[in-house]
Amino acid sequence: MQANPEADIDETPTADALIVVDVQNAFVSGTDAVPGHARLLAAVTTLLENARASGVPVIFIQNDGPAGAVDEPHTPGWQLYFTPRPGEHVVRKQVDDGFDGTGLSDLLASAGVQTIAFCGMLSEMCLAATARTAMAIGYGAILPHDGHATYDVPPGPGGSEGVPAHLAARAAEWSLGDEVTIVASAGDISFARPSAS
Repeated sequence: MQANPEADIDETPTADALIVVDVQNAFVSGTDAVPGHARLLAAVTTLLENARASGVPVIFIQNDGPAGAVDEPHTPGWQLYFTPRPGEHVVRKQVDDGFDGTGLSDLLASAGVQTIAFCGMLSEMCLAATARTAMAIGYGAILPHDGHATYDVPPGPGGSEGVPAHLAARAAEWSLGDEVTIVASAGDISFARPSAS
C-alpha cells in the first residue's frame, strides 16, 4: 500500500501484534512531553484496548538513556507510561532500533507474528528505526497517523528553518516508503491472533 494516510484502503488492515515504542513518562508528561502528547496517548490507549481484547502479543519497547538523561534507567521519566499486563513483554534497548541487541526478533518469531501495528515515539528515530528493521526482515507494518509523535525540529545550519513536530512526524511516516501501511487513526486497525499461536 502507499505510504499515505489519505490512501483508500479497501478493508481494515489487520495486525497480529502491537509494539509500543518508548512511551515513557518523560516523553508524555511534564516539561519534556512531546507536542500533542494527549492525542498520542489517546491513540495508544485505543490500540492497547483493541490488541488486548483480541489476545495478540503486546510488546513494549523501553529506552535506556545515558546517565543524566530524562530516560536514565530507574528514574521516574524512564518508567513506562502504560503498565504492561501479565504475559506482555518489555524489551529494553540502548539504541534507536528495538531489534538491535535485544530479544525482540525471537519474541515475534516464537509468537508466529506476521504483521505488526506500531505506535510511540520518536517518529523519525526509534519508531522509524524499529519499523524499518521489521519490514526489512519480512514483517508487515501498520502505522496509525495519530499513533506516533516527535518534537519540533530546531532551525539548522545555513539558515534552514525549524520544522513543527506534526510535520516532522508526517515526514517520518512518509519516509518509511511503500511497504508500510499508514492509516488515519488507531481505530482503523483491527487485530487478530497470529495463526501460529
